[in-house]
Amino acid sequence: MVPINTTDGTEQHTRMVKALGTEDSSVRLQAALAVGSNPDPGLLEALVERCAVEPDFFVRDMLSWALTRLPSEVTLPRIRRELDSEHAQARSQALHTLSKIGDKSAWAWITRDMLRDADDEVARTAWRVAVVLVPEDGKADLADELVRQLGRGDRNVQLSLSRAFVDLGPVTEPALEQAAADPDPAVAEHAHATVLLLRDPETGFDAALFEAKRLAALGPERAAVIASAAEAAETPAC
Repeated sequence: MVPINTTDGTEQHTRMVKALGTEDSSVRLQAALAVGSNPDPGLLEALVERCAVEPDFFVRDMLSWALTRLPSEVTLPRIRRELDSEHAQARSQALHTLSKIGDKSAWAWITRDMLRDADDEVARTAWRVAVVLVPEDGKADLADELVRQLGRGDRNVQLSLSRAFVDLGPVTEPALEQAAADPDPAVAEHAHATVLLLRDPETGFDAALFEAKRLAALGPERAAVIASAAEAAETPAC
C-alpha cells in the first residue's frame, strides 16, 4: 500500500489518518464521513492518498465527498497532480472527484490520453467527467473523440460510453451515424444502439443493442425498408 503521510498533522489528524487506514471498512467509512463533516485542509493529503488505495467502493465515494467539502482552490491543484499518477485507481478516483466538484476550469486537464486510457475504469470515469466539464462549443469535438472508443470492452464499458453520448445530446448524432457505417461490426452495432438511445433514452441499452444487431443481420437494404415502413406506420393519416 502507498503510505499515508502523518508527519505534519496534529494528534487528531493522526488519529483520523489511522482510522482511514484501518482494516475495518465500516470504520474507514465513518472516518471519511467525519472528515467530510468537519472539513480540514490539513487532511487533504491523507484523503487523496487514501483514494489511491482504498478497496471499498463506498468508502472511496465518501473520500471523494470529503474532498469536495474542502475549498476548491486547495483541493484542485492536488487533484491535478493525481491525474498523472502511475496508479490507475489514483487517476480514476481523481477524475471522479473532479466530476463531483464540477469546476469547469478543470476541463483543460482532460486529455485525449485520459479518454483513451488503457484501463477501462479510468477511461469510463474520464468519459463521465468530460461530459460534466466540456463547454458547449466543445461537445462536437468531444463526440468525435469518443467515437474512437465505440465497441470497446464489455457491456458495462459500452453502456458507460453510450450514456456519455446521451448526456452530450443531439450534437453527437452526426459522429455516431458515421460510426454506424464502420466496417467493424462491434463499432457499428454500438454506434447504432447509441443512436437509438439518443433518440429514445427510455429504450434501454440492452434492447437498443439487440435491435442494432438485428438490423445489422438484415443488411442495410432490408433494414432501410423496415425503417421506412415503421416510420410510415407511425405517421398519422391526413
